[in-house]
Amino acid sequence: MTARPAPAGGTAATAAERAAGGPAAVSGPAGLRGFTRRPPPARERCELCAEPLSGEHRHLVDTRKRSLMCACTGCYLLFTRPGAGAGRFRAVPDRYLTDPDFTLDEESWNRLQIPVGLAFFFRNSELDRLAAFYPSPAGATESELDPETWRDVLGHSRLAALLRPDTEALLIRREREAEGMGTGECYLVPVDACYELVGRMRLHWQGFDGGAEARADLADFFARVRAEARPPAEEDGP
Repeated sequence: MTARPAPAGGTAATAAERAAGGPAAVSGPAGLRGFTRRPPPARERCELCAEPLSGEHRHLVDTRKRSLMCACTGCYLLFTRPGAGAGRFRAVPDRYLTDPDFTLDEESWNRLQIPVGLAFFFRNSELDRLAAFYPSPAGATESELDPETWRDVLGHSRLAALLRPDTEALLIRREREAEGMGTGECYLVPVDACYELVGRMRLHWQGFDGGAEARADLADFFARVRAEARPPAEEDGP
């Protein structure tokens, strides 16, 4: 895999997301700016019907434009049915799943060629391929992921077979321990949660290692993910 930074005139998040066909997280009010605004703008509206939105609202993925859209409850529910809208708009689910048996050793992590201990992976249905991203001070940076590496490193996870294209991601966090060993966490999360994480890191990152505020925010984010995540159940089948 090769990390691809943003070209001149763009952000890393924008370049990576467009290159991979993922949600364009900084392209408009539906993107990372929506996550980093505090509080959200009073006139933020549904991007389908223009209904005013509350601070807490749901998201759709526009698979044709490869973007993340803010949606009111009514519009969101329209696209929770498979095939609705000819599949162009897909509702981002709210499930959080965990694989308590997940392990990831040093060699396997190195095969992913991710320079930090945090990454998320999702399947793009339009391009029919997997995309891998990791947060950075400049936004989301893409690393190219070949299918063989995916199968060998992450395919054994119970969550890999449950991943819904475009709308869900595998979120992996790995922390090194002594003697090259490491602990790994693997979650299936809504894709908008991953872009929220990217936005939070951009907002708080300072210096070379992110700084105390960014580390505290990362710990808070994963504490929330752990609290919401549950092991897969029979109804979570693909």
